[in-house]
Amino acid sequence: MDYYESRQIQVKMALTNHEIAHFITEGFVRLDHVFSAQTAKEVVDILWKDIPVRQDNPGTWNAPVVRLGQYTQKPFVDSVNTPELHAAFDQLVGTDNWIPCKSVGTFPVRFPCKSLPDDTGMHVDASFPGDNPGNYFDWRVNVKSKGRALLMLVLYSDVSDADAPTVIYKRSHADVARLLKPERDAGLSFMTLAERLDGLPEREKIHATGSAGTVYLCHPFLVHAAQAHRGTSPKFMAQPPLLLKNELNIYGSGANAAPVAEALRLALG
Repeated sequence: MDYYESRQIQVKMALTNHEIAHFITEGFVRLDHVFSAQTAKEVVDILWKDIPVRQDNPGTWNAPVVRLGQYTQKPFVDSVNTPELHAAFDQLVGTDNWIPCKSVGTFPVRFPCKSLPDDTGMHVDASFPGDNPGNYFDWRVNVKSKGRALLMLVLYSDVSDADAPTVIYKRSHADVARLLKPERDAGLSFMTLAERLDGLPEREKIHATGSAGTVYLCHPFLVHAAQAHRGTSPKFMAQPPLLLKNELNIYGSGANAAPVAEALRLALG
């Protein structure tokens, strides 16, 4: 077997059985070197053009976070559509049950500054619109994770413990599944769910650190939070959803179930 054939097999099986089991029980898996440092640089260079501060003057970094919208340029789309990621999506969500990302966003670019951010509360990202589609706080989450297959944390800059890494609450996805079960298909709004997270069991926290090109693939119910930046360089990260093509089967047989659904099945008994 030559190198090319070996690499093709590795890509087809991006995640090991251990990593898949970790996703089911802990709620996430980390992939390193998903895309190149050059791709990350191209993304960051584009983002800097849309940030109303001077890159070479930290004295102008007066806001703790600047939010940027959707981006469809080639380096963005390429970064979340690598063969390794597509193989991992197949393994976690099921072959042909997810929709390739055509854009990347939003970007909460975090800066080291004296002001503290006001968006550091625990939350679960919502996945389908409520009565007011234009108000994200009114968007909803239901027990079947309607519309959303995964949450992705995509690092475009090196992120250490000082650089405002996202706080991940391990195993919290199971707690959220049990919280959502009585709400059935209607689910809960983003804000209502966030208000109930304090009542969940205390969970071990880890920080989503890594070099540029690292991607965390998270269960859509995983509780996470932002934090203040205590480093010296801005943090560039995107958190796009991977969208579902078909509804998750969380109540059927466990045989050959996609891990994202199996995690819910186990949580709900």
